Amino acid sequence: MKADAVTSAKKLRIGLIANRSHQDAPNSALVQLLHGGGPALRHLQAELVIVGRTLDAIISHGLLESCPAVERFPYGREGGLMKLVSRVVDKDPARAVDAVIYLIDPVDPSSVFPEAHALKRQCVIHRKPFLATLASAREWLELEATASGAATDHKLNPTFELQNEGIALIAHDAMKDSMLLMAEKHFALLDSFGHRYATGTTGGLLNKLAQKIKGEEAGKNWVTPYLSGPLGGDAQLAELVLDRQIRRILFLEDPHVARQHEADIQLLERAARTVCDFSQVISEVTGADRWLTLLTQRVSRQA
Repeated sequence: MKADAVTSAKKLRIGLIANRSHQDAPNSALVQLLHGGGPALRHLQAELVIVGRTLDAIISHGLLESCPAVERFPYGREGGLMKLVSRVVDKDPARAVDAVIYLIDPVDPSSVFPEAHALKRQCVIHRKPFLATLASAREWLELEATASGAATDHKLNPTFELQNEGIALIAHDAMKDSMLLMAEKHFALLDSFGHRYATGTTGGLLNKLAQKIKGEEAGKNWVTPYLSGPLGGDAQLAELVLDRQIRRILFLEDPHVARQHEADIQLLERAARTVCDFSQVISEVTGADRWLTLLTQRVSRQA
């Protein structure tokens, strides 16, 4: 299939945009994504909806063949990112995107434009993956491809040695019950991580769950609780992310309420984007449940 063709058959459709600093260099995040994730994209026969300059960069690097099918969107200054938000919520499966890869440079001014915030929010509301770092995009493509029968990418094997990995577990008040249900369902996987961290109340609830499952003594320190988010817990976890002690952040957000500590939430996400090749944030329940399920499968294939 030619890269400039869009087939009429419904396939996985992925929105793709990268901030300028992630586009131009020979080893940019965009180049690494298409080099490393190209086989997964081809296996999935994914259609990419690519915002203008990002597609120009792909062409200039000679990587268009990594993209099985492409729909070009306008440049950002011409509304391309705004149109991508619309495609997240579109009810027509031939037009809608199923996931968004937005490689965000945390110091790029466009990363705080209203359409950038709206893109993530609508992905959370409509339960679609929002992948804002190279690490998150690579892992998501790997999990989806291997789940559909692709060979594993052995270069990623070290990231799936969970006994050496740290994970942060955070949930807004309205999402705490969902976090507990998810943690109980995927307890064996989460228990295999070398380190688990959480903000205040969520951490206490998770330790109580662990005590119920593992016993009072074995479960009482199952997660390391930090301060609550409004009191600075997000900032404490952000430091661990920047120090590359936390690769995966499961942060179940309630997108329908105003949050007094919004700056702290954005700080944690910005930390993950600062170490773009290392860390990732998963923000909505349906995608998180699938992620944990596929992560379990990927780890078992490696064992």
